[in-house]
Amino acid sequence: MFYYNTTMIEKIKIEVREIYYTIEKAGYDVFFVGGCVRNLLMETPVFDWDLTTNATPDEMQTLFPDSFYDNDFGTVGVPYSNKIEDSTDKQYCEITTFRTENAYSNNRHPDKVEWGGSIEEDLSRRDFTMNAIALKLTCHPEELESTKRREDPIQVSKADEILRFTQNDNFELIDPYHGQKDIEQKIIRSVGNPEERFKEDALRLMRAIRFASQIDFVIEDTTWNAMLTDAPLILNISYERVRDEIFKILGSKNPYKGIKLLEESQILERIIPELTNGKGISQQRPGRHHTTDVFTHNILSMKECPSENPVVRFATLLHDIGKPYVAANDASGLVIFYNHEVVGAQIAAKVCDRLKLSKKQKEKVVTLIRWHMFTIDEHITDSAVRRFIRRVGLENVSDMLDLRIGDRLGGGTQVAESWRLKKFKDRLEEQLNPPFSINDLVVDGNDVMLELNIKPGPQVGEIMQKLFEEVDEELEKNDREYLIGQIKKIAKTIS
Repeated sequence: MFYYNTTMIEKIKIEVREIYYTIEKAGYDVFFVGGCVRNLLMETPVFDWDLTTNATPDEMQTLFPDSFYDNDFGTVGVPYSNKIEDSTDKQYCEITTFRTENAYSNNRHPDKVEWGGSIEEDLSRRDFTMNAIALKLTCHPEELESTKRREDPIQVSKADEILRFTQNDNFELIDPYHGQKDIEQKIIRSVGNPEERFKEDALRLMRAIRFASQIDFVIEDTTWNAMLTDAPLILNISYERVRDEIFKILGSKNPYKGIKLLEESQILERIIPELTNGKGISQQRPGRHHTTDVFTHNILSMKECPSENPVVRFATLLHDIGKPYVAANDASGLVIFYNHEVVGAQIAAKVCDRLKLSKKQKEKVVTLIRWHMFTIDEHITDSAVRRFIRRVGLENVSDMLDLRIGDRLGGGTQVAESWRLKKFKDRLEEQLNPPFSINDLVVDGNDVMLELNIKPGPQVGEIMQKLFEEVDEELEKNDREYLIGQIKKIAKTIS
């Protein structure tokens, strides 16, 4: 049972309320709608504020001259300043004209958008009942600011046939699809016929799963069965939109739940078939901790990865994606996956391109997968540790260790860090400030040219590389007098 008081309204940013009242004072109907209403009811933070109104985009732009309108769906963005400490971060309140939509021929966008006549009509086109609740403020700005909070909140009854709930003369909720009840019971349910909703916009298939992983709700049976039927429609959605939903799932509190639902709904096999190709590929070998197939190991590794970075979680999810493509048997008839990290990095690069990841995101994913089989033998040399750091990049060292921990735990090991891994981490700490590149040497190309009396050319770079390799093995050799003396010796060996 929900309890309402003025505190809920006071959680709406003052700047956003000012936008709301500007529309209302101009004589238009206006409501808060969508995720912001849902979050207010759930008493969770609101990051995006959405309004809907019977004012047209042109009328809204007249009210807000600094607004922008660059789409065909009636949404106007109105900037407002969100003051955080000493900085000012300009955010946007999105205001959409009441809409009624017709046929969807591509499962993505309506063929034709017409302005609707009422809030009820607008709510009927929304995806899930928890997002189909509208909030109207029923008090004037000055009244709200002067209203004293009641010591005892007032309980609001929720009879099934009641569509509107008014509390304390401060706000009104329009809830024709009983979204409050579904929020209370933690249920994700489509508005109306779920198959119609998914055929209107097939991305709703992934949105349902994303919400389930973000707020830990359960997808209602009829809605879920429609998702199973309509799963093929996800192929009509652009990969950019699919990518965004995947990364929201990976960035949620329960990414494992989201990925499992993507698999069980038969969506995952359509958007990342390379990942589900690992189903049934055994990894069992005597004396090894792996007991699951490759696919299960990948998703369990992602689940156990300590990083909250969705890109690192994505790399962990794909880290053994190459195994099904290189699986073979050794002389004893046991399964081996020779070079799976090399092949996996190549496959992951194609997946990243298909999902339109940024260049930086792709580089991190490919690097983490390519080098995740790094050696952590206790006898590894300092120079080998430094080569590892250069190879993966300083910015990826911590992420690589997180992937390795996920890999261990996802493979059935009970301890996150072996003693070898702990020792390797200590060795990494010791080697974070050596000369990692030729530029860190105490000599440079000018010294080489002066000592040999030669002009710029490939020979200079080759000698510098040899000097660097020598210093990398023994850091104390990064001495100017010593290195100058080595230049002519090295030149003779490569002439």
